[in-house]
Amino acid sequence: MILVTGGAGFIGANFVLDWMASSDESIVNLDKLTYAGNLGNLASVRDDARHTFVKGDICDGTLVASLLDRYRPRAIVHFAAESHVDRSIHAPGDFITTNVNGTFSLLEAARAYVSRLPAGEQPAFRFLHVSTDEVYGSLNAGDPPFMESTPYAPNSPYSASKAASDHLVRAYHHTYGLATLTGNCSNNYGPCQFPEKLIPLVIANALAGKTLPIYGDGSNVRDWLYVGDHCAALRRVLEAGRPGETYNIGGCNEKTNLEVVHALCDVLDSLAPAAASYRQLIGFVQDRPGHDRRYAIDAGKIERELGWRPAESFETGIRKTVRWYLDHPDWVKDIQSGAYLQWVERNYGDRPSLPGRRA
Repeated sequence: MILVTGGAGFIGANFVLDWMASSDESIVNLDKLTYAGNLGNLASVRDDARHTFVKGDICDGTLVASLLDRYRPRAIVHFAAESHVDRSIHAPGDFITTNVNGTFSLLEAARAYVSRLPAGEQPAFRFLHVSTDEVYGSLNAGDPPFMESTPYAPNSPYSASKAASDHLVRAYHHTYGLATLTGNCSNNYGPCQFPEKLIPLVIANALAGKTLPIYGDGSNVRDWLYVGDHCAALRRVLEAGRPGETYNIGGCNEKTNLEVVHALCDVLDSLAPAAASYRQLIGFVQDRPGHDRRYAIDAGKIERELGWRPAESFETGIRKTVRWYLDHPDWVKDIQSGAYLQWVERNYGDRPSLPGRRA
């Protein structure tokens, strides 16, 4: 039995589905079901007795303690987090509450739980913390990729809150001996991603004939990781990672935002052709504050120590992703609630278009 937090969100739900498909081990799935949590992501395991869903908050220490005592998991896999930079700019307090206080509460519950286990079971327990490459800050064009030893330099309320949670996880290993593991991943994409992020937003807007908004000049670079590859990496870290260690997990796919949007338009032109190329919908808007220029991951450690490499190229992963959204229009329709549409208008509607920009 393992306990997963945030298992109804994008990466968490993909991990749950991947785990259920590849393991006989049961999951208790704790999720608060905020705007990005969606039980529809878990529809295929709704009737599977190995999956137990609990609606609740990781900040509720009493609830977490009761789940640990009742189900006695051998590991916690911690996805629950506020994760969107733009939202952190508008509402940073939510990110401190969930990412910092929530992780602290979960660590405290885990520490107390392990102390109650029989001595022979304590060494086997693991706390796997899922984090981000954004804690490392921003790179210039010629800089080497982020390594696990790269100093932290977060530049947004989101990345600062994740950096704080990373430090707490590290401290609980070194101070209390809790067997923690941390994965710092690059930008994920794939099925079930909430359409505030670049790739699902572009797909949804393109199919609706709306503008495809790109911040600034579109030259910000990210390393793109297919979510299925991330899930495989986390399974491997949980299986064989060394307690107290951090593993950078990257897709080996550095792309500018404009390159990503062009690729999406080209796949859509192939799979769902319109009267004209979707590239004609591209528009540039004022950049967001403090927009990091480049992220890049050196994933050499996880390959050397644990034998993991991404299976998907960007080209194969992006085609699978577009195909999934085309095949699941009801999921997209259901997720685009009035609240989400108000958020898009708030974040993009007030940003002036940049004149003279061409796609």
